[in-house]
Formats: sequence, structure tokens, C-alpha cells
Amino acid sequence: MTATDPALTALAQSWCALSLLHGRIEAHIERALQAGHDLSAREYSLLDVLSRQHDGDGGHLQMKQVADAVVLSQSATTRLVTRLEDRGLLERYLCPTDRRGIYTNVTEAGLELLEAARPTNDAALREALDEAAKNPELAPLVRVVETLKAPMPA
Repeated sequence: MTATDPALTALAQSWCALSLLHGRIEAHIERALQAGHDLSAREYSLLDVLSRQHDGDGGHLQMKQVADAVVLSQSATTRLVTRLEDRGLLERYLCPTDRRGIYTNVTEAGLELLEAARPTNDAALREALDEAAKNPELAPLVRVVETLKAPMPA
């Protein structure tokens, strides 16, 4: 394959369309969450991921798992956790079976903010997808997103 190979060009264009869709959705959600709840999209995502933890086997996530879930590096995730902890939305504690492990839980205030922000997030997502569906290049991607089944959390 060469740099001018039509298959590579089509693949690059498809990737650009997907990246554009993602960027538009994320920006729209970010504006809505910031305006309504003083919360970034990443902060919302982190609260959401951590709120799904439980005390059973595999119930608590290690920092690497959290970082993967919110699509950030481990150091960026740690900074994000610290910011939310400073706001009283998260708390950290030592793992009872492995003193090297640190768990992070959403506080009651964090859960309340998450529940208040969830309708804003969902409405902003719907609005962003509806707007993107008007663009002929993005409409097929919107249809795919709307039909995807989310993987069940472990």
C-alpha cells in the first residue's frame, strides 16, 4: 500500500469523521455539565465509573482500571481524583486486604451531584447526536452509536 492508496485515504477519512463526532459530542456535554453543575465531562465520567463499584469480588477498581475506563493516563486520573476529593466528592482509603492498595469511593455529596447531573449529561448527548445526524458524513456513525449495546461492567 502506498500513501495515496484509496483504501488508506478512505480509512483516514472515516477516522476523521469519527473523531469529529466524538469531539462535537464531548464539547456539547462539557458545556452543559459545566453550566449546570460545575462539572467537567471527565469528572462526570469518573464519578459515574466509581459509583458503579461494589464490595463483592472484583467490585473495587484499581487506579489503572479507572484510568482505562475514563480514557486518561494514570497520572491524569490521579490528579482528577485529587481534584474531586478536594471538593468532597470522592474519598480514598486503604484496601483492607492489601495495605498497598488504595480504593476510591464516591461520597454522598458526589452521588447527589452525579444524580443531579445525569439528566443533563443524557440530554446533552441526545442533543449532540441529533445535531450530528443532520450532517450526511456523520449520520451513519450516529446510527451506529445509537444501536451499540454497552458492555456490562465487570
